[in-house]
Amino acid sequence: MPAHYVLAADVGGTKTAVVLARAGGSRPGIVEDKVYASQNYPAFVDVIQEFLLLPKVRRCTLTAACICVAGPVEGNRASTTNLPWKIDAGRLARRFGIGQVRLVNDFAAAAIGVERLGAADMQRLQAGRPVEHGARAIIGAGTGLGVALMSWDGEGYVAHASEAGHMDFAPVDELQDGLLRYLRREYGRVSYERLLSGSGLANIFEYLAERTPPSRAMLRALELEKDDAAVVSRFGLERRDAVAEQALDVFAAIYGAFAGNIALTALARGGVYIAGGIAPKIAAKLKDGTLVRAFKDKGRFSDLLSTMPLLVVMNARVGLYGALELARRLASAAPRTARRKRVR
Repeated sequence: MPAHYVLAADVGGTKTAVVLARAGGSRPGIVEDKVYASQNYPAFVDVIQEFLLLPKVRRCTLTAACICVAGPVEGNRASTTNLPWKIDAGRLARRFGIGQVRLVNDFAAAAIGVERLGAADMQRLQAGRPVEHGARAIIGAGTGLGVALMSWDGEGYVAHASEAGHMDFAPVDELQDGLLRYLRREYGRVSYERLLSGSGLANIFEYLAERTPPSRAMLRALELEKDDAAVVSRFGLERRDAVAEQALDVFAAIYGAFAGNIALTALARGGVYIAGGIAPKIAAKLKDGTLVRAFKDKGRFSDLLSTMPLLVVMNARVGLYGALELARRLASAAPRTARRKRVR
């Protein structure tokens, strides 16, 4: 009897990760693992076509696939928020001969993936007093800002997709009031994603740089390197530029306030998980107390927020692991009728 395999992909505005794994057996069982620069491909189908031509992949029988996408999913179709891609699960299944294909919001997948992580994949910001089977929330800044909620259904946690990252930004002090006015001139409406993302960190720095000139070394690095957010993070964490340091302070404070808002929305007594591509890179900043203070600064509800566990997910592949788990669930429920279509 031939071995059967599943495919999982995490589609992001910057990178798209794709893995092939055995449908059964021990976890994770990954056979092939590849990361692609999303902007280099006109469509998602081109990424999959290239992946399926890899030597370890091309002779495998694919029973199921799960694709997690940064954006809303409707009718097993999705248009990515930060890419000009349209993804249709049915078309992918037919084109590549995959038994079943499912699309899922990337943070709904991350919510599933959290269950597959161990203690080494987390850093605790606040212990709190977790309630068994209490509601949970997962948020994460990267190219965009993702959010999902989790509720217990009696047997396990069920993930609920969300687009809460696009809620209106709510400033909490005079500096943030000025930041809102500054961004409103550029964007009109200002969502949290305009601040809690890679481009958002750059936006914060640009606003502060209009008030206080950055160092020459900082300006030079911004000229030479393409990723402004990475430069700001590096100079801020290394304390090489006062404006970059302040930008990280503001970023962490807004991140904490937003996490607190989501915690109140979900009544996340089971915990709030901070994931995404940025958090592991600036974990030292997130652990210095700035984020936690903003998280708990909710007036009459500050005591409640102090009871909610708050953790940083250090494994940036949590969404991919969630998609892989969902693909395996599809495979286990499906009849073994998949046939590989030759990729030309």
